[in-house]
Amino acid sequence: MDNREIKGFARDMGADLVGVADLALLEGIQTEPTDLLKNYKRAISIGIRLADGVIEPIEDRPTALYQQHYLKVNALLDDIALRVSQYIQQNKAVALPIPASQLLNREEWFSYISHKAIAIAAGIGWQGKSLLVVSPEYGPRIRLVTVLTDLSLKPDKPIRNRCGKCSSCTDACPVQAIKNVNTKWHYSDRDEALFFERCVERVTKNAVELPFIESPICGVCIRACPWGARKRGRGLNGNENSY
Repeated sequence: MDNREIKGFARDMGADLVGVADLALLEGIQTEPTDLLKNYKRAISIGIRLADGVIEPIEDRPTALYQQHYLKVNALLDDIALRVSQYIQQNKAVALPIPASQLLNREEWFSYISHKAIAIAAGIGWQGKSLLVVSPEYGPRIRLVTVLTDLSLKPDKPIRNRCGKCSSCTDACPVQAIKNVNTKWHYSDRDEALFFERCVERVTKNAVELPFIESPICGVCIRACPWGARKRGRGLNGNENSY
């Protein structure tokens, strides 16, 4: 089984983006359990594009439509990851699907592994100033899932950061949680890029105070990013490639 076959299968199942990460690039990454990656060589990063019609109406808080879209896309990602894993197993290899969105610790906000870190290593996109993965095709308007495998797939190469001097997400954040600090590869920790506690407080408050919001979500920085806008290639002032 090669990259073309596994990527084609994932796309047939509904994926918009698929990349392969060399897990050697992620040595030392936080996982749960700590030996999660022990028996695996590669990680398949799978992304689904969020609907522009859902993202565009977001202003300073998440909408009821975004909440439902978020849940449905996560469910579809989990379904695709399961099917990809079964497909790999049918070809006599080992695969482990990692849930798209499952917090294991609400104090430190971590899960089994960072889907964003996998996606960056797999060339899906770069790490934006908001910590989100920014893809060239859809900006940060994507959700992600991961399948670990022992297949010797050819890894994709990470792509360069293209945020440049853009401050759209920083300016849009309602709690000024984004520090507007750039990175070539990835941040050393979340606090390098964010006032993380401000972000956590905001999304937690959304889930508590807004009756139609069940998940700790926001969406404002997703909406603000020029890379995800319908007229990609134009910055906030309408200037070509201003980001």
